[in-house]
Amino acid sequence: MKTFVYIDHFKGEVQPASWEALGLAKSFGAAIALVFGTGVDAVAKAALEYGADEVLVADDASLADYRAETYASTLTSLASSQSPNLILFPTTARTREMAAMSAVDLNTGVLTDVSALEVNGESFISTRPIYEGKLIEKTVCSGKPVMATIRGRAFPKPNREEGKSGTITKVAAAGEAKSTVEGYSASESAVNLGDAGVIVSGGRGVSNNPSLTPPAGMDEKQAEIWRAQQGFALVTELAQLLGGAVGASRAAVDGGYITYAHQVGQTGKVVAPDLYIACGISGAIQHLVGMRNAKVIVAINKDADAPIFKQARYGVVGDLFQILPALTEAMKKKLGK
Repeated sequence: MKTFVYIDHFKGEVQPASWEALGLAKSFGAAIALVFGTGVDAVAKAALEYGADEVLVADDASLADYRAETYASTLTSLASSQSPNLILFPTTARTREMAAMSAVDLNTGVLTDVSALEVNGESFISTRPIYEGKLIEKTVCSGKPVMATIRGRAFPKPNREEGKSGTITKVAAAGEAKSTVEGYSASESAVNLGDAGVIVSGGRGVSNNPSLTPPAGMDEKQAEIWRAQQGFALVTELAQLLGGAVGASRAAVDGGYITYAHQVGQTGKVVAPDLYIACGISGAIQHLVGMRNAKVIVAINKDADAPIFKQARYGVVGDLFQILPALTEAMKKKLGK
């Protein structure tokens, strides 16, 4: 069985779920990585080190910037000439667009946000959550080749074998772009919740520390935000100690405590870390949808009846302003930091 795996990257920075897709492809048979762009030799080399049997590289000036027309046309050309059984993508905004456009050209369909994929004869059966994660849907694509975008952290990342060599084949770019890229702007690029193995999140409760006296001259709202910032400083310290990222509930974002880039939930980021620590988060369904797939959930809340405890493996009922510093100190001793 031949599987194409599209390695999604931005200026050489690869989306980690691309390697997870490569590992999944290897479980089915031959895995051929696709790398598009300019100056992508390092990405192609990394694909071999992560297990690709071969890498097809389209290195062309027309692919310097992502534009759906040229990227989808190049993919369509390769799929038409080499007839893979399956084409896998990590789930990103770029790959959703690109896969959809190429699927139209190839007269097939796309299985989206897949969390499990199995082979039954000549069919691929995908599993994915629907209705905010309340139901699990199994879907089969009748078209060929089957195209699927996989959910980040749903599949194991293969081990990297440094220095592994293999076949890298140059291929031609196809299609003509009708658009031009005028420039880029980035906001909070350091916030990468989707790839984080550990996330420590704060909710409205991080502002409820009556022992803190805000600076003189603040009105009630300013004082609330100031207290929340002190609370998030505790959340951030623990997250950094564990090598993780800082998340937040929608209530915390709506309250002006932290920016939207940190929001976990139905209207924020859907995450699946190894460890998720919820601090002062009650557990509204909107938030649970975004983090219920975490492998281990720890909840810290002073309300013993908070819904978050029904989702958590470990729950601590108490004042987060006492528990978080104690937990951080214990982790420092444990980790020798």
